[in-house]
Amino acid sequence: MKTRLIVIVCLLSVGFIAVICKLSYIMLINHQWYAEKARMQQVKTENMPTKRGLILDRKGRELAINLDMGSIICNPAEIPESEAQKVAAMLSSITGKDTRTILTKLNSDSRFCWIDRKVSPQVAERIKNSKIKGIALTSEVKRVYPKRSLASNIIGFVDIDNKGIEGLEKMYDKELTAPTEKIIAYKDAKGNLLSKGEMREIKGNNILLTIDEGLQYILEKNLDEAVKHWKASYATAIMMDPFTGEIMAMANSPSFDLNNPGMIKDKKIIKNRGITDCYEPGSTFKIIVGAAALEEGLVKPNARYDCSAGYIEVGGRRIKDAHRQGVLTFQEVIQKSSNVGTIKIGLSLGKERLYEYAKRFGFGEKTGIDIAGEVSGLVRPPEKWSGISIGSFSIGQEISATPLQILRAYAVIANGGLLVKPYLLSEIQSPDGATIYKTIPVARRVLSEKTAKNFNMILTTVTEVGGTAKEASIEGNQVAGKTGTAQKYDPLTKRYSKSNYVSSFVGFVPADKPRLALIVVVHDPRGHIYGGIVAAPVFRKIVGDALSYLDVPPDDLKNKNILVTSR
Repeated sequence: MKTRLIVIVCLLSVGFIAVICKLSYIMLINHQWYAEKARMQQVKTENMPTKRGLILDRKGRELAINLDMGSIICNPAEIPESEAQKVAAMLSSITGKDTRTILTKLNSDSRFCWIDRKVSPQVAERIKNSKIKGIALTSEVKRVYPKRSLASNIIGFVDIDNKGIEGLEKMYDKELTAPTEKIIAYKDAKGNLLSKGEMREIKGNNILLTIDEGLQYILEKNLDEAVKHWKASYATAIMMDPFTGEIMAMANSPSFDLNNPGMIKDKKIIKNRGITDCYEPGSTFKIIVGAAALEEGLVKPNARYDCSAGYIEVGGRRIKDAHRQGVLTFQEVIQKSSNVGTIKIGLSLGKERLYEYAKRFGFGEKTGIDIAGEVSGLVRPPEKWSGISIGSFSIGQEISATPLQILRAYAVIANGGLLVKPYLLSEIQSPDGATIYKTIPVARRVLSEKTAKNFNMILTTVTEVGGTAKEASIEGNQVAGKTGTAQKYDPLTKRYSKSNYVSSFVGFVPADKPRLALIVVVHDPRGHIYGGIVAAPVFRKIVGDALSYLDVPPDDLKNKNILVTSR
């Protein structure tokens, strides 16, 4: 008995010593490791729910909002392998997702996976009622565009995780995204919630645009009708405040539904062609030659040019007028868009001054508009010109520009000689509506006020009897502008196409005190090609509706033919 007692005591002592050693190892030597492991099991951090900031038009109307949606999640560990096929089939019938794809997720080793995200309320309700073990609903925020395709090329869209990937959603992603904040939750060993900090919703900043929803609708409606009527490839239009550079509306046709970007087959539709696509502007570029000649004192409005031959030889190439003219005044050269007269003026300027004024008006450089994708266009320096280049350049060939660059050049004439910087962001506002940032218009003088106002009056004759764009005239309001008809260059044949043209009109109204400047560009119209026939009527319809919307009264036309003779 004594021997047994000694053995038992020894064994118990060894056991106690082992326990003490183990406890010492845990509590003294490896305490930090075990404490951290316990904390990880008991304490969980969760992200606070966040919502992306709103995108609003200039009057505060919602263009991009957020909706709470249900997403389907699963824990594959809770679904028996024998039930996986059946569960996958049930989920497929509810969501419309492929059964095999769902089954792959159910058979994974993960303890969490997405089945479908941001589903419709109907699908969410069916999942909720199905009560499938291992399947649950969680709340997520979905970006929604209530006006669907309105301003689609401007606003852009986000990915499934609400990160901006196109348009202003991408440009101002940082400002729209809410900062991430975490909350601590305490759970027991089985994962049951013991306590949790106060949850609150965090919102990103809102952005207020210069775009007006009403004007945007007017622009898109008339542009869509023009593309349909002329069976055109596509068309672009931009409306801008010529004094500040605020983009009031910008549209492309065809467009797309922002709520279903995945359904777009032709990715070119996503592009904002007003800033991404260049073209040879043709006769709309003639204002550079005209304005430069006036500014340099080389011509007066009544200077005369003999255009009776109907063509002019430049560098061995014969350049013709669309319609044979006689002797024209400088004003009539612009009014009737004479190539012969314009080239003669260009020759008197010389290639260096032509190039200088093109650069002065912002060609060959980005306008600086606050949206991704803008290109600079191309203006070759004079040392790279050929013998014919001065003739081509004068009439808008051998130069590439975006519609926005052309519109900005006309704004110089409209506002009295200032080159403005176009912009789309008016304000950044905090979630409670306080202004964090406000865009300040930027402009620099590139032309004298006298020259701008005199050329303004010359441009008004383009829309009067005898001009190329009488179809752009509006009863009660004087329109100043210019037509453009340009052949497209075919890179395959390395010649100008005889079937594909760019028809355009750009101008501003009312001419004496402009409220808006507008460019309309129609690509590959069928039936007619001239800007005065294709684009000018679209301009008239848009401007007519816009002036009515803006409640602009008719002009006082008493002194419309008086040219400015002093600054």
